[in-house]
Order: sequence, then C-alpha cells, then structure tokens
Amino acid sequence: MAFRAAVIVFPGSNCDRDIAVALQKTAGQPPLMVWHTETSLPKVDLIVLPGGFSYGDYLRCGAMAAQSPIMREIKSRSDAGVPILGVCNGFQILCEAGLLPGVLLRNAQLKFICRDVTLKVETGQSLFTNRYEAGQIIRIPIAHADGNYFADAQILDQLESENSIAFRYSTPEGKIDTSANPNGAAKNIAGIFNKHKTILGLMPHPERAYDSIHNGIDGRPFFEGIVQALAA
Repeated sequence: MAFRAAVIVFPGSNCDRDIAVALQKTAGQPPLMVWHTETSLPKVDLIVLPGGFSYGDYLRCGAMAAQSPIMREIKSRSDAGVPILGVCNGFQILCEAGLLPGVLLRNAQLKFICRDVTLKVETGQSLFTNRYEAGQIIRIPIAHADGNYFADAQILDQLESENSIAFRYSTPEGKIDTSANPNGAAKNIAGIFNKHKTILGLMPHPERAYDSIHNGIDGRPFFEGIVQALAA
C-alpha cells in the first residue's frame, strides 16, 4: 500500500507528532515532517496542517502561519486537487489563507476549552469521512480558545446547499442545539469542506481519539478512511 503524507510544522505547532503517529499507525510508514520555511513539496497524497499555537497565536490565530513560505506551494497543490487536512490551528490557518471560507473567533465564553465533545457526522460522502455514516454520533476531544466558527449568512447558506458541513457539535442523542455548542460556532459547525471536498478543516482532534489509551477510538476510522481512499 503506497501512501505518502506531509505534515507541515510551524513554530508553535504542538500536535504535529500526534497526527504523525496516527498516520504512521494507519499507513505503516511515517509522514514527511516539513518545516514551514520550505518552498516546495515532493509528490504527496495528503497535506496536513496540525494543531497548536503557530506563532503564539499573535495577531490572529493562524494569520501569520498563513503567510509562511510553504503556503504558496500548498495553495498550488490545492488547485491541483491534492487533499488538505487542517486540524484546530490548521483549520484556522486554512481560513486565514483563504482556502476555506469564514473565520474562527474567540470562544463565546472567552475561555480555553479542553474536553471531549460529541459530534454529528453530516456526510459520509467524502474521502475524509467515508468510514462514518451520515448522522453517526462520535466522541472527539477539543482543545482551543478560538474555535467559534463565523461566516456571513450567504456563506453559511452556501455551505448548507453544497453539503459542505462535515461535522456539527451535537448532544449524544444527535440533537443540534445551543446546549451542545461548546464555543458559540454558527450552526454548531465543527468542521467544513471546500466545494469539492478535497479540503477539510475541523476544530476537534481525531488524532487524540485514535488509541484505546485515549479513552476512545472514534478518531481511528477517520484516518483509516483517508488512507484507504488515497492509497494507490
């Protein structure tokens, strides 16, 4: 099985090794770890922007990282259809770089949140979610201070019409309401795709729900589905 991923490492990344371990355990080989000052990438099947606090979250979360030299190459690869995954800070970077619409604001409670949440899978029809079923409820950890997804009404309507919402915060019973929303995100959005579903940004950390030692393995099918979809 041939599968090659690249994990981009920014100053302040702290989940790069976590997601590299999940990818290695799934694919059987480690991903490339690429420092953000690089200006090119070899041929890869997946590009990952990991969680953390790139540049100390100065200015805005992800804003400085979005200007890193490697991002020009990543934008070029995205135009060519190479799948890109952004988790937590990676999601923020994708939005700041214009690769996904909207922005991640400070949590409504103005506090850092680190706990498990339940998510409702909105679609299983993507390379990122093909091991889940639409409507399935999964439990995945979050750890962020700026996860409040915001976009104007037109963008939100477009995300709905294009079936580009990947995950929503929900109750364990699957109800989408304010009681299940940890950060104030519009429409309880926890993750979104681009129009072609080749880019996914999500605030929860599936790499922290990969092994039983993590007190849950609902993130494992996420990586298994990606590798299966992209392996030659």
